[in-house]
Amino acid sequence: MKLVKSLMLGSAAGLIAMSGAQAADLPVKAKAVEYVRICSLYGAGFWYIPGTDTCIKIGGYLRVDTTFNGGIYGQPAWNGGLGTGDRFTDRLNSRSRMALTVDTRTATEYGVVRTFAQGDFQFNNFGTTNPTVLGAAPTALGGSNSSLLDGVGGGYVAVEYVFIQFAGFTFGKSSSAYATPWNGYPGNNNSFLIGGNDSVTGVNNIQYTAQFGNGVSATVGLDDPTLFNRTTLANLSVPLGTPLTTGFALSNAYGGFVMPDVVGNVRVDQAWGLFQASGAIHMVNASYNLLGAGGAPVSGATALTDSILSGHPETKIGGSAMLALQIKNIPTGPGDDFKIDASWSKGDTKNVVSTSGASPSFLMMGGVPNQFAGSGTIGLGATTDGVFLPVANGGDGNIHLTTAYGVRGAFNHNWDPYWSTSLWGGAAWVRYDGVARAEMCAAFGALVPGLGVTYSCNPNYTAAMAGVVTRWTPVKNFTFSAEVGWFGLQQNWSGTATFSPGAPQPIQALTFANQNTMFLNVRVQRNF
Repeated sequence: MKLVKSLMLGSAAGLIAMSGAQAADLPVKAKAVEYVRICSLYGAGFWYIPGTDTCIKIGGYLRVDTTFNGGIYGQPAWNGGLGTGDRFTDRLNSRSRMALTVDTRTATEYGVVRTFAQGDFQFNNFGTTNPTVLGAAPTALGGSNSSLLDGVGGGYVAVEYVFIQFAGFTFGKSSSAYATPWNGYPGNNNSFLIGGNDSVTGVNNIQYTAQFGNGVSATVGLDDPTLFNRTTLANLSVPLGTPLTTGFALSNAYGGFVMPDVVGNVRVDQAWGLFQASGAIHMVNASYNLLGAGGAPVSGATALTDSILSGHPETKIGGSAMLALQIKNIPTGPGDDFKIDASWSKGDTKNVVSTSGASPSFLMMGGVPNQFAGSGTIGLGATTDGVFLPVANGGDGNIHLTTAYGVRGAFNHNWDPYWSTSLWGGAAWVRYDGVARAEMCAAFGALVPGLGVTYSCNPNYTAAMAGVVTRWTPVKNFTFSAEVGWFGLQQNWSGTATFSPGAPQPIQALTFANQNTMFLNVRVQRNF
């Protein structure tokens, strides 16, 4: 009996010991999970970053489009191989892009602190340049041509907007204070509607906006012009390139970045629409009269050291102005609107002959498959901020600023919640003063014989665009669209000139005439 009693007590003690050990091995109760909270302060799509009072929104779009008889994103066949119709040139150009945006906002005692960034992950073909011509050659600046990144399995990231906003200030890469809210897109899909400013891809700047209430505001800013707002400043002492392949190939003699563009606008933005007046001040400063050779014959001067000795023209200050108007909810239908802006510039041509990239000069030949002018014709148009010819080369040594005028606009109509159409157009007039015209024509005549005999020269020109785009949105934020566009160049040359060869072109006589072309762009886009 004692033995049984001892066994029972021992077993009970063992069970107690085991239960204690098991209790010690139980997991500690986990902390409550902190779920993501919706942030309703700044609109749909924002949520709080866990553990912070900062709201964030991730968005963007995925876009695929193809242009027929034009460059990427609807660039008309207005220069290069497309303009002359050579067989090295791609006449179909496509791009696939995913744009990713990150928007953060934090409420503070000074107002909202906002950061915004957009990166475009994209792949396209060689941008109208056949790889057999482009090869693997670096650019003139020693960097890689972005087209070279579009090989098999390639692609690249383009940075559009990267900025911080705080207490009315904006710091970073954003649209210029000069721009309208629609930039260069009053209703078009293509990125090349000329006639006004377009800084939709962003420019490095600092700007301040003051709000006066009732939709009235004023913004002033300082823009870096080096990449965005400089067309050619032509030094006419430098021989032109081959006119048949490069057009009026003027040497760019801009100096270094000395002064930012001073820009600003006054805007009224209310339920009826928008009115805006913008202005810009732009410095036009040259490097040297002669680049690397031909300076004053001073002892010790060489072809690499005499640029400074040649001097430089006096710096000029140019600028531009723009008036813009939007009328909303016009009687044609709900959500319909009309946008228009008109521009003037002197020495600031990028704010008239503008695209989302560089300002184009024009070279078009008729009679080729993608142009509509007669066979054996040619049209030229040089886009510049100014031109100068040094005294040592027979000129007056002064920069002659280029004058330009522009207008563009669109009527946007919604047929129903799924279908919409926009009619759009734009035009630019580029004008040179008498001295600039004479100096430019003399430089051209030195390369192309017959000036004043078989042909007359006048570099003034007018360029115009018009088109229509129709969109179908079967599902919210998912749109198919097709755009047809026309471009015309009205030039002021006359007669016939014999042009030197420029591969693949032969020596040939061409008659100066107005030119025109068309393009088709098809696109599918999903916003998220």
